[in-house]
Amino acid sequence: MFKLKKIKKNWKYSEFFKIFVLLGTVFVLGSIIAILSAFAYVAKDLPNPNQINARQITESTKIFDRTGQILLYDIHGEEQRTIISPEQIPDYIKWATVAIEDESFYKHQGIDFKAIIRAFWANLTNRTISQGGSTITQQLIKNSILSSSRTYKRKIKEIILALQTEHSFSKDQILSMYLNQIPYGSNAYGIEAAAQTFFQKNAQELNLAESALLAALPQAPTYYSPYGSHPEELRNKQTKILDKMAQLGYISQEEADQAKQTNLWFAKSGSIKAPHFVMFVKEYLAAKYGDATLEQDGLKVITTLDMNLQNIAEEAVASANLKQFKARNAALAAIDPKTGQILAMVGSRDYFDIHNDGNVNVTIRPRQPGSSFKPFVYATAFKKGFSPETIIFDLETNFGPDGSGQNYIPQNYSEKFSGPVTMRQALACSINVASVKVLYLAGVKDSIKTAQDLGITTLTDPNRYGLSLVLGGGEITLLEETAAYGVLANDGIRHQTNPILRIEDKSGKVLEEFKPEGKRVIDKEITRLLTDVLSDNEARRPTFGPNSPLYLGARPVAAKTGTTQEYRDAWLIGYTPSLVAGVWVGNNDNSKMQNIAAGARAAGPIWHEFMTKALANTLIEEFSKPGIMPPNNFPAEKIVKIDKISGKLATESTPAELVIEKKIRQAHSILYYINQNDPQFSRWESAVLKWASINNYNEPEPFEYDDIHISQNKPTLSITQTNINNQTITIQALANAPLGIKQLDFFLDNQFVGTDRYEPFSMSFFVAEPGQHIISVKAYDKVSNSSETKTEINIP
Repeated sequence: MFKLKKIKKNWKYSEFFKIFVLLGTVFVLGSIIAILSAFAYVAKDLPNPNQINARQITESTKIFDRTGQILLYDIHGEEQRTIISPEQIPDYIKWATVAIEDESFYKHQGIDFKAIIRAFWANLTNRTISQGGSTITQQLIKNSILSSSRTYKRKIKEIILALQTEHSFSKDQILSMYLNQIPYGSNAYGIEAAAQTFFQKNAQELNLAESALLAALPQAPTYYSPYGSHPEELRNKQTKILDKMAQLGYISQEEADQAKQTNLWFAKSGSIKAPHFVMFVKEYLAAKYGDATLEQDGLKVITTLDMNLQNIAEEAVASANLKQFKARNAALAAIDPKTGQILAMVGSRDYFDIHNDGNVNVTIRPRQPGSSFKPFVYATAFKKGFSPETIIFDLETNFGPDGSGQNYIPQNYSEKFSGPVTMRQALACSINVASVKVLYLAGVKDSIKTAQDLGITTLTDPNRYGLSLVLGGGEITLLEETAAYGVLANDGIRHQTNPILRIEDKSGKVLEEFKPEGKRVIDKEITRLLTDVLSDNEARRPTFGPNSPLYLGARPVAAKTGTTQEYRDAWLIGYTPSLVAGVWVGNNDNSKMQNIAAGARAAGPIWHEFMTKALANTLIEEFSKPGIMPPNNFPAEKIVKIDKISGKLATESTPAELVIEKKIRQAHSILYYINQNDPQFSRWESAVLKWASINNYNEPEPFEYDDIHISQNKPTLSITQTNINNQTITIQALANAPLGIKQLDFFLDNQFVGTDRYEPFSMSFFVAEPGQHIISVKAYDKVSNSSETKTEINIP
């Protein structure tokens, strides 16, 4: 019985296994047949692999200025290509290309199945075709005889042709064809053209460092271009390739490290105007439309650049005497605040000075702005109800531990302290300590929010910053800060910064076109208050003098300087209602300039020259004035009403003519009036009280009230006799007062008729008109206490 059950059980499992194997075999065979059918279907119209060296005729993308007449740059106009033999291509460039593009190139037969599976899984996970897992052979096929469309049908064709190519050509031939074909950017197709374009040498003369750098370009020719704005990323890519070459055994690590230290000198790019701006636009186009479209589809790009202003900007930057400041670089950006259009962009002093990173576009690189950030803080303070006339005490103040645990004790540029100053003076004269207090009152997070509303995008983590933010402790770009000042110039209406007017394809179809879309991001009264301060040449005179670079004579202009710690950056940004320009001076490696390189001295002459020439022969525009200039809500002095005789506080009994207003100087920090429980109150107040003591500033406030002009001291008065003789009236009166009678005044129907200073007090006068009349007598004592009495008479 036991054996029968066991045999039966084994039979069931054996039959199940047979069925499973059968079904599996059918599935596998079916899959193979399906795959072969798919391949057969796709293969029926495959192109001839012998067409591998043919390329489609392409049309270049042309970038123009705003007139559409001045050509700034022609992207891949006519392809520069020189075919060279495999023997003329150095091993360095072959190894570098394999290391970064296809490290298994010499092992596979045209297809890297692991890469395909990895790409398939990534595409399946992302639900889009984002990775291809292509080998160099596949890329050669795709670039030469197939389209670059991301479809599975095209991928199957690519795989079949790659297998055929590997069968027809040697690895060295395939790699040579690839290197002779791929785009390296700047119109250079193939390694020989790339070597000539970027280094002015033959490909076979390329050294290891140059080869590794060129191998980085084909993956993103625009982004990694040596003439573009990302030299650090290009060098990082070069470093990665060198390390990979060492890892794969092509070179030693020592050779890789030596190559990393090699200084490279690039040849000047061909015909190009406004190069930093062009590369800025080119990167925008590549990101939106792709490198292939730029190279092949013949776009016509009309930019916002004003070539006249660009020439003025380039000349102003190039002619500046930077050696006196130990500065090697400068940048300038100019924008139309009414539209957000970029009118001029000079990213460095010399675009082709690669040794000093001249191709780096400093207008879009984050740098510390120094005090040029202050207007955003003051705007926030004004939004919270403070006024340009609000008093802030500029005194050495210990603000307590900062983020590093050290006490924060900021200093002024002048190394002096001014005592009580208005917010107008503090901003116009760029007084640091007072401005730190303004930031505290405005709030760090709220000030960053204001900056973000105006278009600053780099201050992404408000928790990183402390009170040093107002002195430029957060990094922002020149282009964004210039645009943010443009919002102030435009009464609080912000336009997106824009370099494009219109883009057309080769058939003339408009792909995109500029349409002004302004958005209010700050109240116009706040911007007008700020502009009123920034354009106040008298207010900034104590620091900058009457004829500083910030002053444009009869033309109203609002401007602010910025200088960072140890003079690493010098800024000046300013605007009229129709033009805003920002200038930066410094060194790309962040090395220190001389200590005379403040914003006004280093950046000021460049800004002044640009604005003067740019605005020549244009109408002088006035800024809109604030509707109502808010008062000083927190005065540093108190006004009290004093009795002129007693010297004490006036009362309701004090005669109006004896009441005088007296200013009592009160030295208190602003927190004394706002919140004496604030954590900073004792720190601010102690500094103020110390200053007041040294300067004998605080005066005692009167606390006693007038005790002379009181009811007890008022004169007693009565009319004792009234005589009427025809129309002549004689009045007699009796008066007494504790402080003595000074005089009695007599009135007829409220009209003064005379005074008597001696007893017995009397007055005679003629009444011309008969009828009822009112006689009034007013008695005054010697301190102007008074009493009055009246009587009525009838003249027949």
